[in-house]
Amino acid sequence: MSLSGALSNALSGLTANARAATLVSSNISNALTDGYARRELATSSNGMGFYGGVRVDGVTRSVNPVILADRRLSDAEAGRGEQLQSFASRIELMVGDATESGSLSGRMAALENALITAASNPSSTQRLDTVSRAAEDLAKTFNSLSDGIQTARQDADRAISFQVDSLNDTLEQVEALNTRITRALVLGRDPSSLMDLRQKAIDTVAEAVPVRTVTREDGGIAVFTTGGVTLVDGKAATIEFSNTAIIVPHMTQANGLLSGLTINGKAVDTSANSQLAGGSLGAQFQIRDQDAVAFQAQLDGVARDAIERLGPGGPDGTLTATDPGVFMDAGSAFVATDEIGISGRITLNPIVSVNGGETWRLRDGLGAAATGEVGDSSLLNGIYDTLTQASTPTSSSLDPTARSLSGLVSEWASGVGAFRVRQDGQLSYAQAQNVALTELELAEGVDTDQELQLLMLLEQNYQANAKVMTTVDQMLQSILAI
Repeated sequence: MSLSGALSNALSGLTANARAATLVSSNISNALTDGYARRELATSSNGMGFYGGVRVDGVTRSVNPVILADRRLSDAEAGRGEQLQSFASRIELMVGDATESGSLSGRMAALENALITAASNPSSTQRLDTVSRAAEDLAKTFNSLSDGIQTARQDADRAISFQVDSLNDTLEQVEALNTRITRALVLGRDPSSLMDLRQKAIDTVAEAVPVRTVTREDGGIAVFTTGGVTLVDGKAATIEFSNTAIIVPHMTQANGLLSGLTINGKAVDTSANSQLAGGSLGAQFQIRDQDAVAFQAQLDGVARDAIERLGPGGPDGTLTATDPGVFMDAGSAFVATDEIGISGRITLNPIVSVNGGETWRLRDGLGAAATGEVGDSSLLNGIYDTLTQASTPTSSSLDPTARSLSGLVSEWASGVGAFRVRQDGQLSYAQAQNVALTELELAEGVDTDQELQLLMLLEQNYQANAKVMTTVDQMLQSILAI
């Protein structure tokens, strides 16, 4: 080999080692940077020309595509679990513990106790007033729970709107990064930093919607949901959603009063088994359109049962078929076809309210023309017996098993608690899986000890190549000195 060949080989070695040292320092400085993938210099023997040497082929990002894909799916599942568990905890907190006086169960117990106390001395106006207040508190608690459920639906609707806006922005970022990466590859530049940004952007998408990616020949990436919906393939998809400011019980996506999703102008299914299900976005649709609706329907069924037990055909024989009973539907007699939302409209009949001044009607009958025998407790006992006896609810949203009103209340509250426990379990599993996959992914990342060892090796190689150049220079100087 000629001296010029030796010099060329040493120079190529110096260049490669300097480039590798730059990558090592970048790896170390970004060891804790989220979304950063370890870089490694790809080299090969230079077969071009006569002298050989080392050739830099490019930079390789160390990414395990299988682990990355699985971790993204677990991100979506964990995001879904967090939203559903948060909703379940929120509803359970509203319902309260059965031992709390302000809970629905507590209100029901207070009404039953007030009836027992009043029946023991029906002539006491104070005790009749206590029954009236207990009944009114029960109605107001129904109202409060219904309002809370609808507020949760409104919050879910707003969350959907926010996530859709975020998704559109992020998908546009992925499209733009695809273009920049393709351009960098064409120009022979290192696109690794752009790929890091793209990976982080897709991670953001994966939290809302479970995705799979396909790498194209030009370096771009196509993004699809696991259900097959195209989010990015050349162009980013446009997702549209219309936020609804106020949501009431009868409003659903099925009847067209709440917005669904469209992708590139086409409506897509948003149910629990849809092509977009599995992430935090699907969880918000599940809350708004399924879980909260189910809780509302069951609560309405319980409120309806309370109205019907103390309405016409109940213990008060003074009521006609069209008269309202102790409880009313927003000031009117309840109509069976108007069950949806009744828990938010149930009120105490003003004729027996403390403010109305005729709580004696709880003893003598709502339709009584005048006060009766002040010592007669038969109606008060009848009201108590009607509330506590087992009867089959007429609402289709409730299980057709005979039980008391307190039993219905307890069953509904227990259902809320069971839902929360189930969501806790699912979230715990999803988070454990996500942590495990994240740790596997991080194990593929930057190991600073390994990088420092590599840096020491590069230093030795650099010194060796520099020594070759020094030796060649001395040899050339010797020749020139002749």
